[in-house]
Parts: sequence; C-alpha cells; structure tokens
Amino acid sequence: MCLAVPGKIILVKNRNAEVDFSGVKRAVSLDLVPAAKKNDYVLVHAGFAIQVLEPKEAEETLKLFKEIYAQSEGDAFSGPLAHNRP
Repeated sequence: MCLAVPGKIILVKNRNAEVDFSGVKRAVSLDLVPAAKKNDYVLVHAGFAIQVLEPKEAEETLKLFKEIYAQSEGDAFSGPLAHNRP
C-alpha cells in the first residue's frame, strides 16, 4: 500500500523544500510540482511532492490523520512518521 502525506512547505531552496509534517521536518523534492512555494501544503510520497493542496483540504486531512493515530495508539505521533520524530 502506498501512502502520501500532506505537509506544509516552510523553506524552498532551488527545487527542494523543507516540509513540516505536524512537527516532523523533512527534505522534499519539488521536481514534480515546480510551482509550489513557501506556505503551500503539498502531498508527499517517497520524498517527492506530488500535488499542491488547498489549505482547507490539507488541514482536514491532517485532522483525520491525528484522529486515526489517537484512536489506534493513543498518541497522534505513533503512526508511520513516529520513527522519524526528532
């Protein structure tokens, strides 16, 4: 199963971005969405931003992720990104 996760771009440098995934920051390639800019929400899969999202859509999706994680483990960060948390 593939999973793409929404995150917010906090820094753009060349064709790469630093993206915030609910407090976890990762480097992401913008090669597939070159128009993406700081403060945009992007859908990320395998280190590549694959789509720019509308802010409302991204926020609703992030809310659902947090609810699912909280119900399954009692912690919003116990899901797939937990091992990457600083």
